[in-house]
Amino acid sequence: MAEPATNFSATKKRLNPWLIVLILLIHLGILYVLARMLAPTAVADVERTVVSAFTVTVTTPEEETPVTEPEPDEGAQGDPGQEAVPQPVTAPTPRRQVKEDQPVPRAASTGSATTSGATQSGEGTGAEGSGVGTGSGRGGSGQGGVAATEPVLIRSITDSRAFPIPPGGRQARIGKSVIVRLVVSPEGRVTSCSIYRASPFPETDAVVCQLSYEQIRFEPARDAQGNPVSAPFYYRQRFFN
Repeated sequence: MAEPATNFSATKKRLNPWLIVLILLIHLGILYVLARMLAPTAVADVERTVVSAFTVTVTTPEEETPVTEPEPDEGAQGDPGQEAVPQPVTAPTPRRQVKEDQPVPRAASTGSATTSGATQSGEGTGAEGSGVGTGSGRGGSGQGGVAATEPVLIRSITDSRAFPIPPGGRQARIGKSVIVRLVVSPEGRVTSCSIYRASPFPETDAVVCQLSYEQIRFEPARDAQGNPVSAPFYYRQRFFN
């Protein structure tokens, strides 16, 4: 009995594609090494050509100049408005006239007491006044008339011991003063005394008026004809104790 023939199927084994790539790379590497050894200049030229073919030139774009918009002028002057015209204002007339303070006349003189008055007599400031004589005016035959000169003080208060001691002692009165209005007769004596500008001590002021009758003497005022006439006189008494 004959044995069956054995059939060997001839099947070709397919090569691995990665293996083929590897073999190609090996051969290329061997060829590159041989070329570098045999012709280095030519290989260098080829390398530069290949590198230049794949060189990418990067161009930096030009920077754009920023455009700055002008800022609005905040201080610009606006359109002028219509000029305001003030309305006239008239102050109403006061119903009552304000009383004006009368100017204080300058004291005619000061006292001459050694401790309570000045030692030097001053000039009087007596103003014009009507006479108190028996006849004045056009048809009068007396000595009255309008004073053309002022009374002249010839003796002031000298008795400072008559002044009472004020509350707080004499030290409290130092530097103070009183002004009295005197009426001087044609004989040069005081006929009237009133307090014009008081001191802080009423009792002392009253004594000044009392002593003015007794101690103060004047050269009387005279009219235009030289006749002695009555006239007022403002007398200041200063206190030094």
